Amino acid sequence: MRASRLLSILMLLQLRGRLTAEFLAAEFEVSMRTIYRDIDELSASGVPVYADRGPGGGFALMDGYRTRLTGMAAGEAEALFLVGMPGPAAALGMEAAAAMAGHKVLAALPGATGVIAGRTWLRFHLDPAGWYRGGEPPAALLSVARAVWDRKAIAMRYDSWAGTRDWHVEPLGLVLKAGDWYVVARGAGKVRIFKVASILGHEVLETGFDTPEAFDLAAFWTAEVARFEVGLRPDVARLRVSSVGAKRLERQGAYAVHSVAQAGSPDVEGWVTLDLPIENIEDAALIVLGLGAEAEALAPDALRDRVQTLTRDIAVLYSDRSTRL
Repeated sequence: MRASRLLSILMLLQLRGRLTAEFLAAEFEVSMRTIYRDIDELSASGVPVYADRGPGGGFALMDGYRTRLTGMAAGEAEALFLVGMPGPAAALGMEAAAAMAGHKVLAALPGATGVIAGRTWLRFHLDPAGWYRGGEPPAALLSVARAVWDRKAIAMRYDSWAGTRDWHVEPLGLVLKAGDWYVVARGAGKVRIFKVASILGHEVLETGFDTPEAFDLAAFWTAEVARFEVGLRPDVARLRVSSVGAKRLERQGAYAVHSVAQAGSPDVEGWVTLDLPIENIEDAALIVLGLGAEAEALAPDALRDRVQTLTRDIAVLYSDRSTRL
């Protein structure tokens, strides 16, 4: 543990220049006294580290010194693709390994190249989760991830819109999409997608498997997402919306933004007519109601009828408040 920390301190000093004892103590969650001992040990081992006292001081390496201790451990190599993504790395139990791998990659870059790359790493942060997503990652995530790496089959109890059932699957890969983890796995004769949070119980088996030679996780996921999005909203509603209604409609997501962008020219009142992909009549009616008086459903007739019915029901609900006080 201490040897790993000493190497990390050395790489941070090489990548960032002068660092204070306070910073290093906070970075490694140890006392400042421990940091001073670590610096002494680095100096005793021949590393040319020196200290400047007073305001703006700290520890630094002699100009021109570079470490060549950049070989990666197996766990660091596994975590390399997570460099710059501390959230997903932590969810997979690889936060420390990813940080160390990133430090080693930067330390191995020559001269100013490493400084420039390190500056980019410090100033850009990727957060793939949606807003208001807190709490712990799915309970099954770590062991499912291990099964993916080790190519071990999984027996699991899974809850989906179609009901709860048992599955025996071969996990081919993990995908993080909009803050949710999915495992792509071969089960019942085809490659499928399972949401990790919907796994009710599971067991990683000793049974191994071979990944299909032609399988490409990224290509499979992209194709499935496109297929899902087309199938999710198979019907179309024609709407007439004001400029305010168009802005409200865009909050529904990328599909609505695309529909607004493809709308025709505004009429004399400044309203546009557009075609919106919809999942079903009920869902579309609720969207139209959410736009208030800034939108009108033109077609299909079933949508207009449903909006009228819901509008009447709402009017009745709010017509006589005294009966509910």
